[in-house]
Amino acid sequence: MYQLNLTEAYCPAQADTDYRERTIEEMLREQVAARPDAMALREMLADGAIGREWTYAELLSDAEKCGRALAARHVAGTRIAIMGGNCPEWVMVQLGAAMAGLVIVTVNPSFLAREVRYVLEQSGAGAVYYQPNVRGSALRPVVDEAAAGTQAGEFVIDIEDHAELFSGERDGVLRATKPLDICMIQYTSGTTGFPKGVLLHQHGLVQSNHDVFARWGLSAGETVMCPFPLFHTAGSAVCVLGVLARGGTILLVSVFDPVAVAKAIEREQPEVLGGVSTMIFAVIEAAKATGTDVSSLKKVISGGAMVQPELNRAAQEVFGVPILIVYGQTETSPTITAAWPTDSGADLTETIGQAGSHMEVAIRSPNDGSICAADEQGEICMRGFNMMVGYNDNPAATAETIDAEGWLHTGDLGTMNSRGYVKITGRVKEMIIRGGENLFPAEIEAAMLEHPAIAEVAVAGVPDEKWGEIVACFMRLAEGAERPSDDELKAFIRERLSPQKTPAHWVWLTQFPLTGSGKIQKFALAEQFSRGDFES
Repeated sequence: MYQLNLTEAYCPAQADTDYRERTIEEMLREQVAARPDAMALREMLADGAIGREWTYAELLSDAEKCGRALAARHVAGTRIAIMGGNCPEWVMVQLGAAMAGLVIVTVNPSFLAREVRYVLEQSGAGAVYYQPNVRGSALRPVVDEAAAGTQAGEFVIDIEDHAELFSGERDGVLRATKPLDICMIQYTSGTTGFPKGVLLHQHGLVQSNHDVFARWGLSAGETVMCPFPLFHTAGSAVCVLGVLARGGTILLVSVFDPVAVAKAIEREQPEVLGGVSTMIFAVIEAAKATGTDVSSLKKVISGGAMVQPELNRAAQEVFGVPILIVYGQTETSPTITAAWPTDSGADLTETIGQAGSHMEVAIRSPNDGSICAADEQGEICMRGFNMMVGYNDNPAATAETIDAEGWLHTGDLGTMNSRGYVKITGRVKEMIIRGGENLFPAEIEAAMLEHPAIAEVAVAGVPDEKWGEIVACFMRLAEGAERPSDDELKAFIRERLSPQKTPAHWVWLTQFPLTGSGKIQKFALAEQFSRGDFES
């Protein structure tokens, strides 16, 4: 860990890893030169069996082949959409596009046609590369409807049809690119509005994800099991580019089945497992239920919010290691902070770690932008090489996110202690201003989750004539639990928080509106409440 003694909530850039500007092609060729016969990519099938495999030399060869085919079809700078699940062809297109001087536009395979069409039109995509079936759903009808009448409809390519995917590769020539060239457009989850296209460059993606695995001690030849979706930066950036940059092996989980994953861990002995908290919890439960030995793991990594102590205790019990958190955003390629393997139990469960290598992280006042004192709450901001170039065709949104001094504003509220460890305390835009007093949903949600009858909760501000905003609490009942009355809930929260933080409305739901990456859309809940869609 960094040895810091801060008086203000600002961590200067730490030069603790080798820093070089490289393209994706340069990174891959370096690894091939060093370890051509080492395993680079392995495919885990839906039943947990191992499918196809590629050494580093073989992966480079197929990526070059794909790159030449892409270059033969598309002029330099063309944006090509890719829509599919976790399959090796997705990785081939990602690497090949970088070598061909193209930009991939990642598309969630669960999107409906209207959502796909928005991405195609907003990004200006000139093609769609798709996987025919993902989790039992045929994608071609969705793609055809979405691409009809757009320039993307000119090239609709089935990536599993290798004759089609590699067609023309003898006529194509790989193109030289630069580290700061844009190579990927990822669309944000849309927790606060319609998705925006994030422009990411090669250097930011390669360096930052190399660095996070360097922090976690990933050595060349070690295997990382990746169930993260490739359309998300956790999959295509962290697990693909990060693992390759360290000379590791990607074990790509095509379909996440916790029992199959647990059994594959026992059989294949990977050193690292990645996954969101729900995935990790499911693997823990599967391992317990089946008696599977998953103790080969040296690291378990997760992304997002702070890890609940209960989940970390379960991970220690079953895997023998704690969960290491990485926090970031699509806009930062995606790392901002990360835990260290040597962190204490409190740091692992109560913080999101320290700043990533070679980047500045600060907590700044939402009011005037000044740097907060250590342990003072403000907005988590970062500045560094891995920041996005901007939002595609949206200069206003870019200016709202990156200020004149080059600081990227995450929209997350947090604190930083004197050792540089950061905590998330809420969202700036989710902050509820009730009668001029700032209330933070995360605090209320944490208290409500202590109630045994509540399985899931989201707190949002809703309009009120008297107070401006008041608190609405949206809840999902725990399985087998009896629904408590509003009065019981009020008494419960009043034992834990001050009166002004008590929700004015209690709303029970069977399901929440979610983004493509599974985050609750609080703005949608507030809008539905204002329309009178709920009974409270």
